[in-house]
Amino acid sequence: MLLIVVGFFVARSQKGIVRVQTGKAQRQSLASVVSASGEIKPKTYVNIGANAFGKIVKLHVREGDRVKRGQLLAQLENVQSSADVAATRASLEASQTDTVAADAAMKTSVADLNRARSDAERAKLDYDRADGLYKAALIAKAEYDAKKAAWEAAAAGQAQAEARIAQMKAQKDSSERRITQTRANLTRVADVLQKTTYAAPFDGVITNLPVREGETVVIGIQNSPGSTLMTIADMSVITSEVKVDETDIVNVKLGQRAEVTIDAIPRKVFHGVVTEIGNNAIVRSTGVATSQQASTSQEAKDFKVVVTVQDPPPDLRPGLSSTAKITTATREDALTIPIQALTVRASSDLERKSGDGGGVQAAGPSVAAKDKVRDDVQGVFVIRNKKAEFVPVETGVAGNTDIEVLKGLQAGDEIITGSYKVLRTLKPGASVKIDNSAPKKAEEEGS
Repeated sequence: MLLIVVGFFVARSQKGIVRVQTGKAQRQSLASVVSASGEIKPKTYVNIGANAFGKIVKLHVREGDRVKRGQLLAQLENVQSSADVAATRASLEASQTDTVAADAAMKTSVADLNRARSDAERAKLDYDRADGLYKAALIAKAEYDAKKAAWEAAAAGQAQAEARIAQMKAQKDSSERRITQTRANLTRVADVLQKTTYAAPFDGVITNLPVREGETVVIGIQNSPGSTLMTIADMSVITSEVKVDETDIVNVKLGQRAEVTIDAIPRKVFHGVVTEIGNNAIVRSTGVATSQQASTSQEAKDFKVVVTVQDPPPDLRPGLSSTAKITTATREDALTIPIQALTVRASSDLERKSGDGGGVQAAGPSVAAKDKVRDDVQGVFVIRNKKAEFVPVETGVAGNTDIEVLKGLQAGDEIITGSYKVLRTLKPGASVKIDNSAPKKAEEEGS
């Protein structure tokens, strides 16, 4: 009977006491890390597409080959384009010959004009002399008429020579313009011929070769893409192109350090630095940029971030899956607490009546009406005198498991870290009992 009474009073004394788990506010180095996944890509790569329609007659490389700038890669059938170039060159040579002939004819016409001008001047002098003698009745009219006719014929010959010069000048100008036109045609057909030959634009590796000799390739038209002959990548600079969640992108900056892991190379960490940050969001489900969508979307979005790997292995291949952990901020000797200790309470719940002596001050005006916006206060529960006291805190950098506290706590303060169910329902001023033993599996599932 005595044991029953003692047990009753013990149980009654334990009623209202909440069992909690605790931790300490402590100083340590803290790093904020943003983790994102993506794939390995070379910084510089190019897809060599078909510039002309034709059949591949020769492939000079294989996938995986290393090539030098200017090295011949592939050759398309070029019978027609070579014939066009030869015909246009012959036409250009003919036009140049016509220009030479027109220039010679021009010089001949100038000589004829000079001769006709001399003949006209001599005939004019003879006519003037004959005119004076005829007026003095010293020569017959027939001789006067002959001198006059000779002068008129010489003047007509001079006019004809001048017209011939204008004609020869027009022919020369036409032949010169024909040369210009033929040269332009030669440039065009030579460009068509050149597009049947493909050379490496830079030193690199053939990472993709989807075509074979004998296949016919086509150029792209409008919305229809053309044939891709091969992909060349400059493997001297390797990047990890990852997609960062829109909630984390605001913390990512150029120049931040990152650790890159590659699925194909386990247990090895490569170092890198952020060199590019996308300015346009990408819809996660479709991979399409939001600027290319006709309508708005409420789906989750990512931003492209490029991390340049500083110590890539020589056998790295494009397309390998990778994960980048970007260090967005670091703090030395920061006052930290476990992240799970943070909780929020309405400011109205924190108001203490006079005489309560709880030590928690009101964080804002009380909310009297239900339709008003809830004013939440972020803080932690600190154990003082075996009671849970809510302390508002100001936080800073967040790590994987801990978060920096800028204001509200001191090193060594014992704070309540669990369980989640307790933190969600715990009221300021409640009596607590510390139980840091490992929770049972059933209790974890129940909570």
